[in-house]
Amino acid sequence: MSVEIIMPKAGMSMEEGTIIKWLKEEGEAIKEGEPIVEILTDKVNMEVEAESSGYLLKKVRFENEVLPVFTVIGYIGEKGESVSEVKEAEKKEEVKTETKTSDEKEYDVIVIGGGPAGYISANKASQLGAKTALVEKRELGGTCLNRGCIPTKTYIKNIEILEEAEKAESRGLDIKVTKNISDLTKAVEFKNKVTKKLSQGVGGLLRSYGVDVYSTAGKLGEGKKVTLEDGQVLKGKKIILAGGSKTRYLNIPGIDSDKILTSTTILDLNKVPERLVIVGGGVIGCEFAEIFRGYGTEVTIVEAMSNLLPFNDKEISQELEKIFKKKGIKLLTDKQVTGFKDKGKEIETVLKSGESLSSDYVLFSIGREADLSCVDGLEIKQDRGRLIVNEYMETSIAGVYAAGDINGLSMLAHSAFKMGETAAGNALGGREEVRLDNTPKCVYTLPEIASVGLTEEEALKKYGKIRTGRFNFGANGRAIASSEEEGFVKVICDDNYGEILGVHVIGSKATEMISAGVILMEMEITIEEASELIYAHPTFSEAILEACADCLGKALHLPKKKM
Repeated sequence: MSVEIIMPKAGMSMEEGTIIKWLKEEGEAIKEGEPIVEILTDKVNMEVEAESSGYLLKKVRFENEVLPVFTVIGYIGEKGESVSEVKEAEKKEEVKTETKTSDEKEYDVIVIGGGPAGYISANKASQLGAKTALVEKRELGGTCLNRGCIPTKTYIKNIEILEEAEKAESRGLDIKVTKNISDLTKAVEFKNKVTKKLSQGVGGLLRSYGVDVYSTAGKLGEGKKVTLEDGQVLKGKKIILAGGSKTRYLNIPGIDSDKILTSTTILDLNKVPERLVIVGGGVIGCEFAEIFRGYGTEVTIVEAMSNLLPFNDKEISQELEKIFKKKGIKLLTDKQVTGFKDKGKEIETVLKSGESLSSDYVLFSIGREADLSCVDGLEIKQDRGRLIVNEYMETSIAGVYAAGDINGLSMLAHSAFKMGETAAGNALGGREEVRLDNTPKCVYTLPEIASVGLTEEEALKKYGKIRTGRFNFGANGRAIASSEEEGFVKVICDDNYGEILGVHVIGSKATEMISAGVILMEMEITIEEASELIYAHPTFSEAILEACADCLGKALHLPKKKM
C-alpha cells in the first residue's frame, strides 16, 4: 500500500511551505530517512525525509507551489504499484488575492511597496497587532533583492572565485582557469534562482505575520484611501509609503538607445560585451566595472567629478583608483557626457571635451531617485523629488508615513529596514526618532570598501583638530596568509576627547568588518578604550584595533610613530 508524502508542519507557527525542488525522481528507490524533497518555510530551507522505504511512485505537487501544511505532495510504495486512483488536489495560488467587492476593505495599516522598508514595516505593524495590508506591483523584496544588492552579489562572487583561482598556482595549487568567458546564461539563471528563493522567503514572512498581500499597483488618494489597478479601494487608518526608487536619467541626445543599459537591464545580459562604457563612478558604476572587468570586458568609467566614489574618504577613493588601473580599467574623471550616438553595431559616447568612446554597450549609472508613482496627484510636501518626513518618518499628511528610498534620507537597504520598522511603530502610537548618523556604507568591489561616520575632509571641517590612524593589510597576518594584502583601515578621531569620528576600510572582508566600527561609534567608545580591546588573532578585523592604536601612536605592529 502506498504511503503519502505530506507538507510537514515544521514548527508551531508554520502554516504553509514552498516546494523548492524534488531530490528524487518518479521510479527512484528511496530508503527510510533519506531526503526526498526540499521545502522553504519562513526563509528557512529544510529537507523532508522519507518515512518508509520503497519507490517514489508519483509526485502530485511541484516546484514553487505554496501549500498548506499536511497537503499530500507525493506517494511512496512498492515498485510497480498503481497510483492511478490518486486524486490531485486543486492548486493553491502562492499569494493570497483579495476578492474585489463594492465595499472598501479596511485596515489598521496599509503599506505601499514590498521592498526592504515596505515588508519590514508590514511585518512590524502586524507584530504589534495591527490588521495590515501590503500592496506591491512587482516581486516582493523590491529593487535590492530582485534588481540590486542581491543579484549583483551573485556576480561579484563569480569574479571573486575567478580571482582566487588565478592565485592558485602561486599558492602551490594546480587549478586551470577559464579566462575567456563569453556566455552568461548560467550565471543569469543562478542569479534568478537566488532572487526567486529570497523573494519567496519574503512572501513566507508576510504570510506568517498574517499580512494581506495585493500583487498590484496602488495609489494613495485623499482620506487615506488606496486605489488598486482594478479599481478596488482599501482604506487605512495609517499609511506607510515605501515606493522605493528608480534609475535617474539625464535628458541628453541618444539616451533612448537600446544599447544604453541600466543597473536593472545589465543584469540580464546573456553575453559578455567586449567593450563597456560606464557613465558614473559611484557605487553602482564601480561594482559593475569590477564585475565585467572580471569577465574579460574592456571597461571605461566616465565620472563628472575629480575622483571615483566622490562621497567617500579621498584616500579610499584614491586606493580604489590605483587598484582599478592595475586591473586595466580605464578611468576618465572630470569628464561630462553630452550625448550618445547609436552606430548600429556599437554606440558612441560623446564627451564635452570633444572626445568620443566606442563600445558595445553603455551602463548609465549616475544614481537613483525616489519613485513617487504611489502618490501621483496627491498634495503632499516634497523636496527635489523626494517626500519630506519629520524625525518620526511622518509626512506632511498626518498619519501617512514614508520610509526607505522614497524619502531620500539614505538610499540603502539597511537604512530602509530601520526606517520601515520605526515608521510602523510610530504609526501605531510610538514616538521613536530615526538616527542614521552611524549608518555603514558599503561598496562591493574587489577588494571591498566600507565606511561609517565622517571622512577626513568632513572631520577637519567640523572639528578642526583631529587624529588619524592607519593600518595596511600588508602588515596583517591573516591577509598575508590569504594573499589578500591590498588596502587598509583608517580611523579618524577628535583630538580633544578621543571621540571616534569615522572608520574607513578598503580590503578583503571590509563589509563584514565595518559593523565593528558601527558599534564603536554607536556606543561612544573613545579611541583610548577602543585601542584596549582584545580582537581575535589571526583576523582581518585586527586591522581596526591597530588603526585605533595608531591614532595614539601605540600600534605595536607598526614601526614607532612620531607624534
